[in-house]
Amino acid sequence: MREPLVRYEVSARVATITLHRPEVRNALSSALCRELRAALANANGDDGVDVLVLTGADPAFCAGLDLREYERLGRAPEGTAETILFAGQLAKPLIGAINGAAATGGLELALACDFLVASERASFADTHARVGVLPGGGLSVRLPQAVGLRKAKEMSYTGTFVDAREASRIGLVNHVVPHDELMTAARDLARAVTTNKTSYVNAMKALYEHGSRLPFGEAFDHELALAAERRWRGGTTVAADSVLGGRS
Repeated sequence: MREPLVRYEVSARVATITLHRPEVRNALSSALCRELRAALANANGDDGVDVLVLTGADPAFCAGLDLREYERLGRAPEGTAETILFAGQLAKPLIGAINGAAATGGLELALACDFLVASERASFADTHARVGVLPGGGLSVRLPQAVGLRKAKEMSYTGTFVDAREASRIGLVNHVVPHDELMTAARDLARAVTTNKTSYVNAMKALYEHGSRLPFGEAFDHELALAAERRWRGGTTVAADSVLGGRS
């Protein structure tokens, strides 16, 4: 029986999900994507989990598509884009602990996280144009949101890697820490999230996600309307699905 391609553990209301194909730099195969979606769904539906941490087995976070499978199939491994999109639509916060290179689909997966903690060994690149694949997991939207349109274009057009310090400078990652301290730092942030009211954290996440899809004025009005609705209800919690306008 083979080892799982995705490792899963829960401690202190934090689920840690680890991509585990280190021999191919955690490349996204059909099988890995199936296991990753299952792990994400499990944590998202577990009342004993408030926050998820996503990382990779050293030496990389994720090198992107499994190119051998891509060449064999003549297309991206099954479920790749769907898995990345699913990661970005969780009801609960997802923290990326970027332990090494995050390239192409791996960069898309990192961008699907709510925020990122990077090892000093981390690096980031969009090599879609180099390998001849178009992004399908939201990169052309999320990367400019993180680093600005011109820097995103530079990364996508050139395919060059950005190291951890530069990633921090341009706003792609929140923190850079020594490699051996990465998981401690990520879990400390996760535990800080768990000290807040879970329903409010999830509602805030939904509010940010929905607002990012709207023009500024509409997003502002949406927030004000929800705040007024909550006050009218007499202080009851606004559910995440109402924040999303009914979208699950």
